[in-house]
Amino acid sequence: MDVFASAQAAADNWLQAVAECVAQLSSLPRGANLGFVYATDAFSPDLRSIVRYLKDALGVDLWVGSVGVGICAVGREYYETPALSVMVGAFPPNSFRLFNTVSEGLDRFIAEHGAWFAAKQARFGVVHGDPRNRRLPQLITRLAAAVNDGFLVGGLTSTRSLYTQVSGEVTEGGLSGVLFAPEVPVATTLTQSCAPFGAPHEITQCQDNIIMTLDGRPALDVFYDEIGDILSRDLNKAARYIAAALLVPGSDTRDYLVRNLVGVDPRARLLAIGETVQPGQVLQFCRRDPANAMKDMRRMLRELKERIPHPPRGAIYYSCLGRGRYMFGENSEELKVIQQEFGELPLTGFFCNGEISHNRLYGYTGVLTLFL
Repeated sequence: MDVFASAQAAADNWLQAVAECVAQLSSLPRGANLGFVYATDAFSPDLRSIVRYLKDALGVDLWVGSVGVGICAVGREYYETPALSVMVGAFPPNSFRLFNTVSEGLDRFIAEHGAWFAAKQARFGVVHGDPRNRRLPQLITRLAAAVNDGFLVGGLTSTRSLYTQVSGEVTEGGLSGVLFAPEVPVATTLTQSCAPFGAPHEITQCQDNIIMTLDGRPALDVFYDEIGDILSRDLNKAARYIAAALLVPGSDTRDYLVRNLVGVDPRARLLAIGETVQPGQVLQFCRRDPANAMKDMRRMLRELKERIPHPPRGAIYYSCLGRGRYMFGENSEELKVIQQEFGELPLTGFFCNGEISHNRLYGYTGVLTLFL
């Protein structure tokens, strides 16, 4: 029996798009009780109406989702056009719990949901974040720790309009989403877009996001040595291809967080990146590489397929805005590769302003979650 179904539609107005999605979901999974909805940001002012229509038309009361500059569907990416991607699932009763915006501390979240996730031993969640909230990286880490040292997946809203999310109702301002009990089996992994090169370097002197020295040497001198003379002469070009990879301590897979280079000071020989850093952290420079990114994605899909016990029933994919058409071209190649590996698997998701995996905020990654 199918327990997931997905739909996608592009249309000039939200009513036409959501009606087309509802028509595609005419064979709704029996017992469907949770939906995921992602809209391109052209529909962000209409998200409340879209959710209300989906609830009434499908009889599914609980929805989570967000808006994105681009959205993901089965074998298709949508950009620069009003579009919707929807997936509904039939989950065991009381196997999931929606939570609304966590914007500062976790006291209210724990008061409302702590007894449930403690009793259920829930350790997995799908979350959406508002990138305007500066506490978000810390909130992600703290939320994962609070939920039984759990594992979160998701992404930050990307938009040129309203920063709207869905968690039961339309919300914004922090983290929102849904927690799942262990009786909902999942498998998840991520793929990187940027390949490290050169040697790892210890951050020896820094302040906030400004790196003064690497390995005791001026940070900008180390950067110039790593990227070579040609790129050193054109820092604007270098910034389009080169980023900083902060190695994750204790990772047995040499995991790393990619952060943009945001500024240099040629006089003081300083380097600034898009992340607050601490002395002792290890940094390696990395380059955006479409060929290696696609190679790594195929590896990820192959390894994920090998480790799951049976074919998946549904999927959610969160990808960086810097991937998709900007890395692989205009032909939806990123989503087509997933389709090639898993067939017509119901799938939804969006292109994010930062991707969430486990307890960290990533950049330039693709995070795939399979419902088994």
